[in-house]
Amino acid sequence: MKLAYLPCGKIINTHGFRGTVKLESWCDSPEILADLETLYFREGDDFRPVRVLHASVFKQFVLMELAGVETEEAANRLREVEVFAAREDIPIEQGSFFISELLGLPVRHADTNELLGSLKDINTSGARDLYVVKTARGESLIPAVPEFIVRIDPDDAIYIRPIEGLLDGGVD
Repeated sequence: MKLAYLPCGKIINTHGFRGTVKLESWCDSPEILADLETLYFREGDDFRPVRVLHASVFKQFVLMELAGVETEEAANRLREVEVFAAREDIPIEQGSFFISELLGLPVRHADTNELLGSLKDINTSGARDLYVVKTARGESLIPAVPEFIVRIDPDDAIYIRPIEGLLDGGVD
């Protein structure tokens, strides 16, 4: 399912006294977040645009000046607020996917089409991504390599070719 707005970070602190906010980036790199011209705040089922006046990368974080946020007090009120980007504003390579669009997808056997479970999470902290698949036996970790992940159709399912024991669960 293609989402119109994607979560791309969270405001974690203020920076200085003029309303600058410090963001934790959930993008592939903080530069992607810093390059956005507009962010969106979720308000119920709606998304309110906020113009980015200036942004820069500071270590692994992003410092931003946002329209309408001109004081430290205004910036403080935004702490812990999740920010979103319009899907079309985020660059993505051909054949790549947004994690948020894959979560919850059925995981099927590539050869038999058997339903094996659903994608619960993607761990991106190691050298290779690991897909956390919820199965009837528990959670299993599937390395995101072509030997296991055969095909991803974000409108249908993730098709894998597991080896014996791969889906036995055991991840708590």
